[in-house]
Amino acid sequence: MPLTIDQAIKVFTDPSAYADEARFFEACALLRKEAPIHRYEDPTGEFNPFYAITRHADVLEIELHNSQFINEPRPVLGPASGDRRNAENGHMLRTLIHVDDPEHRDLRGVTSDWFLPKSLQKLDARLADLAKRYVDKMASMNGTCDFAQDIAMQLPLNVILDILGLPESDYPRMLKLTQELFGASDEELSRGSDPEALIEVINDFFAYFTKITEDRRANPTDDLASVVANGRINGEELTMMQTISYYVIAATAGHDTTASAIAGGLQALIENPDQLELLRNDPSLVATAADEIIRWVTPVKHFMRTATEDYTIGGVTIKKGESVLLSYPSANRDETVFENPNTFDITRSPNKHLAFGFGVHYCLGAMLARMEIKAILTELIPRLKSVQLAGEPSLMKTTFVGGLKHLPITYELV
Repeated sequence: MPLTIDQAIKVFTDPSAYADEARFFEACALLRKEAPIHRYEDPTGEFNPFYAITRHADVLEIELHNSQFINEPRPVLGPASGDRRNAENGHMLRTLIHVDDPEHRDLRGVTSDWFLPKSLQKLDARLADLAKRYVDKMASMNGTCDFAQDIAMQLPLNVILDILGLPESDYPRMLKLTQELFGASDEELSRGSDPEALIEVINDFFAYFTKITEDRRANPTDDLASVVANGRINGEELTMMQTISYYVIAATAGHDTTASAIAGGLQALIENPDQLELLRNDPSLVATAADEIIRWVTPVKHFMRTATEDYTIGGVTIKKGESVLLSYPSANRDETVFENPNTFDITRSPNKHLAFGFGVHYCLGAMLARMEIKAILTELIPRLKSVQLAGEPSLMKTTFVGGLKHLPITYELV
């Protein structure tokens, strides 16, 4: 039976919908066609109302009007009880996704030099070495592995925590905490089902990064952790909340999103063998392949914005104080922007996806993510003689950030 509009809009509040891509994208296609800016009022009261923004043009317009649509006080969709708690006590984190200009601009400036092309290009050799390490690891695993767990989650974790200057012995701890943070709605990954479990996870991050901050302020080095710990805004030291929040967003989103793209990209290549063969025969396609993988997977599922004034978009007036949900996966499958949007095409160019956002909130690590995807493709594809699924891929249940948590494969490397 076809979905109704009322059924379709519920996918944005249902973590299991993001783990069922056929259902999710059917709902998004219906909304783009019939109700591209649609108000959702939860009859149970579990979620406060919001407008779902599903078309590429509308998401882009809101991204470009960052004074009229701001992050605070509701940067991410969560239960109404959480909205109330944040309003009363403030958010437990204050990252780049939580704040607006001028604080956003100032915080971004603390590390922006690290993410400039001239800085990141110094990582090329390191990325190539890490890619080789993990493909060599695949070669040692007797032709079978869980690519998501064993490879895709490991490489970008290694990269970002190495940049931060954290000891390699702590990497497993950071991976587990990240999965508990972003997988809070997934019974396999979450620490527990009650809200207190998520608070415990954030408290563990705070305890860990408080020690890192104190150490780097006393003994600064040349790593990114030292840059953050000793960063200043208008001559003033970052607050402990700003510092630790900075670490958390770098250490979590800085690897989890790229891991999702790498795993989802390999699945797409397996399920589209013509594209795998095309890439194998023409390695120069690695750059457009990386962007198509990012569009295809879209690891960040949404951000919320709140209107600072009445604003009419697509014939709908969003009232001051009302919230909108920007659906990036829906925007990235918009038929009016992408030819054959539900086709995985590594030659797609131009590729105007919005997976990294747009405007002032454009992802600081976008170039690094592309570099990591290109590095693993450059190392893996020439050595990959054959590859097949060895079981059912499994997606994380989430409403915010996520992708594959399991990708069992069999393969032969040369």
